[in-house]
Amino acid sequence: MKIFFRRIHLYLSLAAGLIIMVTCFTGAVLVFEKELQQFFHRERYFVEIPSGSTQVAVAKMVEMVEKQVPGADISSVKIYTDPSRTAELNYTVEKGQRRTAFVNPYSARIIEMYSYQETFFYTMFALHRWMLGGNIGKMIVGVSTIIFLFILITGIVLWWPKTRAILRQRLRIKLDAGWKRVNHDLHIVVGFYSAILLFVFAFTGLAWSFEWFNKGIYKVTGSPMQGAKPPVNEFREGVNMAGFDKVLSSAKIAAADVEFYNISAPKDSVASYAVNVLPNDAAHESATDNYYFDRYGASVNTVVRWEDRNLGQRVRATFKPVHVSSIIGMPSKIIGFIICLLGTSFPVTGFIMWLNRTRKKKKQPGMLAADMGEQEEAA
Repeated sequence: MKIFFRRIHLYLSLAAGLIIMVTCFTGAVLVFEKELQQFFHRERYFVEIPSGSTQVAVAKMVEMVEKQVPGADISSVKIYTDPSRTAELNYTVEKGQRRTAFVNPYSARIIEMYSYQETFFYTMFALHRWMLGGNIGKMIVGVSTIIFLFILITGIVLWWPKTRAILRQRLRIKLDAGWKRVNHDLHIVVGFYSAILLFVFAFTGLAWSFEWFNKGIYKVTGSPMQGAKPPVNEFREGVNMAGFDKVLSSAKIAAADVEFYNISAPKDSVASYAVNVLPNDAAHESATDNYYFDRYGASVNTVVRWEDRNLGQRVRATFKPVHVSSIIGMPSKIIGFIICLLGTSFPVTGFIMWLNRTRKKKKQPGMLAADMGEQEEAA
């Protein structure tokens, strides 16, 4: 039976090994994207707080962006409660291109006009999600992820020891042995320790590759995919909308203890202002609350808190912090980074094991198919 699983493990690894290496490597890079961005481009995200100064109106920031980019359509404004953080104004230009203006909230000076699609991290993201290949690449990554799950399962089956003596061998790396044995242990022993988390990362990653997987989350949890519909405002001809500043003032009263206020402008003539906030005591970065404000008076229409969402929505939203290893902050990020790097190494160490075994078979044509671990056990 193990010979069967070994062949499945081998053939699947040869088929998807390169894709697995790329996704694991890019995943490791993306784990600390936020921290690296803020470290190398601190001036983009943080400002010196002027003594005795107050932040300018959001309308002034919008005016500065529209002045520098004529025709810019400001879709949302993100204001942080941390006084040292810059304001982020998201806008679209011709051909629907999305960009972000980082603005000094005390002077309304534009610090940087930023396009995520032009950055190194977007390239890493595009490689991770679709191998730079659009829908075809997305499908390749999705299928390879499913294959990776089977590789991990068959790997555990092959690892499973028959005796306690073998168990001890497969729980530690024998560093004083030859390089072939060390390579073998790096694949078998380290693979066992990292298999569970790699399985979790791969499993949650399927949510971005297949719609049927997303639907399955709601079906399993017995929840509707569609949440509560945003409130609709009666259109008032000739009446001006409340504006970002008035909505921000109302949002600060409605939700005081939060990390940021992300205010989205109404998308049509009857839509409300939507304000997404992250409470300081939130379970994770996706556990946000949504507030809807009247487009004219800026009064609260509807509040949809994290705990008000159905089970399916909460499970699906939790997939991201689990997948990117931010679920418990920095400790989980460090663990996720290490596991992803290890995931990058397993196709290499496994390929070396296969080459060594193939060469040995050529030298000994009558030798039974057995992996290095079984040969050592027999000895």
